[in-house]
Amino acid sequence: MSGRISIVLSQGQSRHPEKRKLEEELVAELMGRPEFDLSLIPNLYDIHWEDSAFLTLEGISGPMVVLSWHYPRAAFWTLAQLGICGRFGKSRLHEEEEGDQQDQDVGDAQDAAAAELPASEAVPAPSGKRPQTANRLIYCIDLRVSSDVQAYLEELERIRQEATTRLYPLQVISPSEDTSGSLEAEMEPKKEAPLRRRWYPVIDYSRCTHCMECIDFCLFGVYGVDAMERILVEQPDNCRKGCPACSRVCPENAIIFPQHKSPAIAGGAVGEAGLKIDLSQLFGAPTAQEIAARERDEQLMLAGRQPVGLSQKERDAAAAERNELDEMLDELDAMEL
Repeated sequence: MSGRISIVLSQGQSRHPEKRKLEEELVAELMGRPEFDLSLIPNLYDIHWEDSAFLTLEGISGPMVVLSWHYPRAAFWTLAQLGICGRFGKSRLHEEEEGDQQDQDVGDAQDAAAAELPASEAVPAPSGKRPQTANRLIYCIDLRVSSDVQAYLEELERIRQEATTRLYPLQVISPSEDTSGSLEAEMEPKKEAPLRRRWYPVIDYSRCTHCMECIDFCLFGVYGVDAMERILVEQPDNCRKGCPACSRVCPENAIIFPQHKSPAIAGGAVGEAGLKIDLSQLFGAPTAQEIAARERDEQLMLAGRQPVGLSQKERDAAAAERNELDEMLDELDAMEL
């Protein structure tokens, strides 16, 4: 018989009455079902290691489902960046829109790539921390896909049966002696920091190639590298609020800003790596490199620093992007529409 499963409901930042109603209805239903262990936390993206919500997540050792107002890919890698790791569990709840089948095909490919490797084996240890659980299923469901509570309950029951019977043995990783400090320090109660809205990049390590483009582009000290020369978000709170520029220059679309309005930047399904062309660019709009440089300059000036514009390397990348646009125009001209 299938066992219990942990459900984490991450509240949205918005106080929109329809969102609050869906959250309240889900909580009421889930609290009455003994097969689900429900935890209610603030917005996942805003959580810091000093918050009690992080301790709640850290205390879940088995398979879990996270219900949030983020794309599944964004939620999964936000958890991994906190050190809450596992294998990507795939949900069958998807938003149906025009072109959904094509987007779903892309999403399926990404899900498969993410599921090949436990996040704990891909993510550099953040700020000296190590992932607690290496090998369990983590399912992330976007609460924007439906307003039907019953649809979520049916999917949660399906996941419970799947996740609690899969042969993924639980592996708990002990803290390393050189980074985690003494046992007494780990056991000390942590002071609750006031929760605030945050803005920082989340790296999808199923796509990241550690090419260093982000660390070269960002001038605010957000990124760093670990002892194995892997990129990590070293100083997340150095990021400038509202600036997604590094995501635009990432050749693999591996950098996510979960609160951004653009699905491609917020963690939605993305197409072929490196293809970051909006159709509006066919009519003279700036390239992604040029937009990113402009956004970076705006943030530099707001911080009282001098704008830098495009470096030679970035100008070359923008020119290559222009060449892609020209090739697309040539292909359109050759079509008999």
